[in-house]
Amino acid sequence: MASFGIRGLNQNGGINICCCRICTCVNFNFLTSKVGLLKVLELFLASICEGLLVKYGIPVADTIGQALTSFLTTTAYCFTTTAILVACYCFSDKSYSLIRQSLFETLFNAVACFMYFSAASYMGFACVVWLHPQFLIRPGFWAYPTMTAAYYLGYLASVIHGVDAILSFKHYRGFR
Repeated sequence: MASFGIRGLNQNGGINICCCRICTCVNFNFLTSKVGLLKVLELFLASICEGLLVKYGIPVADTIGQALTSFLTTTAYCFTTTAILVACYCFSDKSYSLIRQSLFETLFNAVACFMYFSAASYMGFACVVWLHPQFLIRPGFWAYPTMTAAYYLGYLASVIHGVDAILSFKHYRGFR
């Protein structure tokens, strides 16, 4: 049996171990494809942003207000939907072919791109206007640099979702 991408992974699904295969219901090859790597990157960025927002943003929520709520909502929405798509794609080749060629994934990624861009812009405004002055006068005020990192990562996630939206649209139109 031929293996693709990661050593031990099989084109029919599962993992080759010595003379047998385990986890044959899981299509790990999806995760090594271009679309799979984009999805993993989207999940990674959403989880990093969410972690930064929860750990460092919530203590200063009264200062930055709705910018935090907006960004938290965006990361939670995008992480959840992308995780569901990855699970569907890993467990079913048929799901990949049906969902990817539908308009759903194109619209989801376009909306996610817009939401990340707008949430990151709002967080950037909040950081510059309300957190930066505190950073200049309070030693050890880590909310400003971490929220700045979060909104930069939000812009990156916006670009990644935008690229995924374009690739989804090409797949939808049959340009593969």
